[in-house]
Amino acid sequence: MTNVLEDPSLERHFKGHRDTITSVDFNPSMKQLASGSMDSCLMVWNFKPQMRAYRFVGHKDAVMDVKFSPSGHLVASASRDKTCRLWIPTVKGESTVFKAHTATVRSIDFSSDGQTLLTASDDKTIKLWTCHRQKFLFSLNQHINWVRCAKFSPDGRLIVSGSDDKTVKLWDKNSKECIHTFYEHGGFVNHVEFHPSGTCIASAGTDSTVKVWDIRTNKLLQHYTAHSAAVNSLAFHASGNYLLSGSDDATLKIYDLLEGRLFYTLHGHQGPTTAVTFARDGAYFASGGSDEQVLVWKTNFDQLDFDDVLQSHKERAKSKEPPKVSDIPPRTQKRSGTPTRSSSAVNGLTQEYDITTSDQCVGFESASRSRSSQNQSSRSTTQQLEAKSIPPQLSNTLEQIVGQLDVLTQTVSLLEQRLTMTENKLRECLDNQQKITLQIRPTD
Repeated sequence: MTNVLEDPSLERHFKGHRDTITSVDFNPSMKQLASGSMDSCLMVWNFKPQMRAYRFVGHKDAVMDVKFSPSGHLVASASRDKTCRLWIPTVKGESTVFKAHTATVRSIDFSSDGQTLLTASDDKTIKLWTCHRQKFLFSLNQHINWVRCAKFSPDGRLIVSGSDDKTVKLWDKNSKECIHTFYEHGGFVNHVEFHPSGTCIASAGTDSTVKVWDIRTNKLLQHYTAHSAAVNSLAFHASGNYLLSGSDDATLKIYDLLEGRLFYTLHGHQGPTTAVTFARDGAYFASGGSDEQVLVWKTNFDQLDFDDVLQSHKERAKSKEPPKVSDIPPRTQKRSGTPTRSSSAVNGLTQEYDITTSDQCVGFESASRSRSSQNQSSRSTTQQLEAKSIPPQLSNTLEQIVGQLDVLTQTVSLLEQRLTMTENKLRECLDNQQKITLQIRPTD
């Protein structure tokens, strides 16, 4: 098996919509992809060869969002015509309709058990419904402007919402109360999403930023400014290690959350990228744009080749625990006049670094991993300090420095491995170019 890190690749593109794509979602069975558009239609694209796409007509205005049920037997749509529909994704396209709001319905989502629907609207409300018979349950009413997006947590206990009032709100479904409001966005919040672990949320806005929060501490973990225009859509990879975004700057960007940096920038759409989603297993992702096209990409970078690199990095730290975003503690409270920073913890110390630029590369280590490596590296130092009765504060400082050096060493090692892979790939390209040149010369 090659050790070269594979890049995402464009697998298929679908044409059939007559206006901007607003949303895309994979059927959990991976046999279909649904898309909604400003052309008032919902389309279901079949991956099986020779199977034609289904065009579902029923909404009287733009389809703003589409979502498959966890079973894949239903697909829900939300529309500017103030209604929602539940479709059976077969050639017949049978559907039931219910009036959900008094204004445009921007977002629709299923709970993980498939029993409850969640809708968000320009009427400033979020509503919950039973999936069976679409019975209204209750509404959440604290936003003071259009609600662009609302999503269930993986366990269904929490709800996150983003609004044109520039806030992200976290709700408790059982108590029906807003348990926290995040004010960090400088513009409208277009999209919100839960991390697969349920411990973090991500948001995207017209301020061109992507933000990741820890909802256990309500602190900002990561802040990305890689896009040059409004960010329209977000999706987490199933592993929780990557985040995908689409923007009005016509690009898709993939972030490595373990390292807190931009990983890939992809150019596929001729105009704004308006919708993105990952397949449930993370093997594929899809995007939609104002160019009326739906693109399906193969992820590639999450395959075994990249896992090998992480495995060797992990073995150096002598730990069995892979790093997780859930292990990342919140940033320290920033002082006035200082840039926004994020932090990772190494056995209690805070290591700060900027993550507002796209070329930063910092290794996130799990607490157990760092503790193991630090204890091995600093045991002799600690013993000497204790023997000489050096103040505990100085002892802790020295231990922290040792821990930081260990993290830096591991990060440099990972960078060296990536550089080697890049050199191998470049060598292959040069060899191929030389072969092509030799083949062309005789014809000249």
